[in-house]
Amino acid sequence: MDAAETIAERLNAGDRSALARMISWAENGDERFPAALAEIFPAVGRAWRVGITGPPGAGKSTLTNALTSLLRERDRTVGVLAVDPSSPFSGGALLGDRIRMEERTTDPGVYIRSMASRGSHGGLARAATDSCDVMDAFGFDRILVETVGVGQAEYEVVGATDTVVVVLCPGAGDSIQAMKAGLLEVADVLVVNKSDLPGADRLLMDLEEAVTTRTIRRDGTDAGWKVPVIPVCASNGDGVSDLTDAIAAHREHLSSADLDSIRRLKRVAQVRSVVGERLDEVLFGEGDWAAHVEARLAAESTPYDVAAAVVTSILAGDSAMSDALGDGNR
Repeated sequence: MDAAETIAERLNAGDRSALARMISWAENGDERFPAALAEIFPAVGRAWRVGITGPPGAGKSTLTNALTSLLRERDRTVGVLAVDPSSPFSGGALLGDRIRMEERTTDPGVYIRSMASRGSHGGLARAATDSCDVMDAFGFDRILVETVGVGQAEYEVVGATDTVVVVLCPGAGDSIQAMKAGLLEVADVLVVNKSDLPGADRLLMDLEEAVTTRTIRRDGTDAGWKVPVIPVCASNGDGVSDLTDAIAAHREHLSSADLDSIRRLKRVAQVRSVVGERLDEVLFGEGDWAAHVEARLAAESTPYDVAAAVVTSILAGDSAMSDALGDGNR
């Protein structure tokens, strides 16, 4: 039995060390991960994945902690993937949510994992999705994916989840910033956290008006769903039950539509991401295409001309890359 089969067997038996090891493989792009994932993939798809995103300081970690607590009260097992800032020195995650959620670490129904926002070789979305697949196969009912911010990588992460919760708070111009950053387009549920603070009522009204007057979804997968705006005070638990109910309602809405088709579209995006990563690794990491590209650029070809030549060479399959790219001396 090879390493992939062994770790998959251990994970299926409920071994948490196997769970941790497989997630490390996913994050680090370990060559053993694809085979291990293939072993457990038939069990993937049972968990409901919730992305939690929003500007820094909105209280996402506190909300994730409160949501986990309520889900446990309802006898749901919870996996938490917390995407943290990366250390500029080690590349590892800083301020891990395992510290912020310390009281949950002894709960056998909860598993918390921090992941550096650098991702694996830059592939944060791929690593996060793979990690969610592992937690899904392990048997968690709910998977919460909390991001550190609202950059492009975070958009890609939450795009791989089933329900996206966007968290905002009063007093920071969040309603305007949300519209500028395109947050409304990714939200399935909008949360106004710290709703006991001055300005919360105004933020609620602004967001409700935006929901009413705008087409929230950027694609057609959520036709008929009106994004709810939920006031929450995560620090004392107020409104968290309403949030849980809104997530459940969104799940019911998608399940009554074509959930399998929606999830397949997200898998297509994942495949495109993996193909892009793998091509980059093969062409410019393992191969010597970089030298040919450099030579072509030195001959004053534009980057677009060189890129077109690379694509032509790949599609040709059996053509030598030097034929497509030239040696830079012609």
